[in-house]
Amino acid sequence: MGEAWIAGVGSTKFGRHPDRSLLELATEAGRAAIDDSGIPPERIGAVFVGNLVSGILTGQELLGPLVAANLGLRHVEAVKVEDACASSSAGVRLASHMVGAEIHRAVLVVGAERLTGAPREVFTTSMTAAIDGDTEAASGLTFPGFWALVMRRHEHLYGTTREQVSAVSVKNRGFGVRNPLAQFREPVTAADVLESKPIADPLLMLDCCPVTDGAAAVVVASPKLAWRHNSPAVRISGSALVSGPPRVADYDDVTVHDGTVVAAERVYAAAGIGPEDVDVAELHDCFSIAEIVDAEDLGFFPKGEGGPAIAEGRSRTVVNASGGLLSKGHPTGATGCGQLYELALQLRDEHPNQVPGARVGLAHNGGGTTAAVTVHVLERLS
Repeated sequence: MGEAWIAGVGSTKFGRHPDRSLLELATEAGRAAIDDSGIPPERIGAVFVGNLVSGILTGQELLGPLVAANLGLRHVEAVKVEDACASSSAGVRLASHMVGAEIHRAVLVVGAERLTGAPREVFTTSMTAAIDGDTEAASGLTFPGFWALVMRRHEHLYGTTREQVSAVSVKNRGFGVRNPLAQFREPVTAADVLESKPIADPLLMLDCCPVTDGAAAVVVASPKLAWRHNSPAVRISGSALVSGPPRVADYDDVTVHDGTVVAAERVYAAAGIGPEDVDVAELHDCFSIAEIVDAEDLGFFPKGEGGPAIAEGRSRTVVNASGGLLSKGHPTGATGCGQLYELALQLRDEHPNQVPGARVGLAHNGGGTTAAVTVHVLERLS
């Protein structure tokens, strides 16, 4: 397999877009990524569109051909990719395969979601489509309920405290202040978190990412094409898509997400690095406890030490400098490409929360009950 590089990225602002359609958001992000890459559109051979619930909420499917047509890309391979919250990052994994196998020299991946404006019961039903409908959804399990179980168990096993979990929200909302694409740009205090209303005990409102609209896009290209049109380009040094337990009953321990563990092992081996080499990371903090579990499963901290390490600022790796999902928002199918957008800016020294000297970045994106996991390692080699 040959190499695959990120040649260009684009993104809309994340938040509420009541006057814009899903296709408008997707087209804006896709066009921005193509323009950023400098690659002529006729060199793009395929389009993947990551999306979770467009058919349920908007009645619109056929997203691949529609987005391709809106961008003026004719006679390309155009497909929608659905893998819950990991939909667009799964598209990047597929694109890296295509480019590495020299099937296409360049592939556009767009993630887009339009979530706001739906009645609460309709929105909740659409989200639980990513939970096993025959068993757990039928019993009333929701994603806040799942992560509440994870938090309770983590507290029981490792003594993780409410204050340590709150520190994740405080940190990420602080980063979000300086990110112009973030939905929430106001800082919060630990007291604000503790005083926010309960959602699923022990999770509180400020532990939870918001309902969000948005789109982000990535152009994956061969190294020759990427460097010809854009410098510095960013190499995808490791890429993994791994299935994890799709039901709570499938877990041996809900505080260990083995899809993440295995995906991390694979990308570290492919990139020839370890977790200690990662300068900046975007982790799937759909709920504040998730960042703690993610960081442990990725090897940034031993299991059980993530809570105190994050609260005390003892991480070598800067995590969620974008503000994460807690600040940027979580437009499900767009989140994976949104994370890669943020990392590409970091490795190009263009980020509003720039990590000085960042050369290795990692993106972790989980779908469902961490049943679909992608991990990507990006490197700047110039």
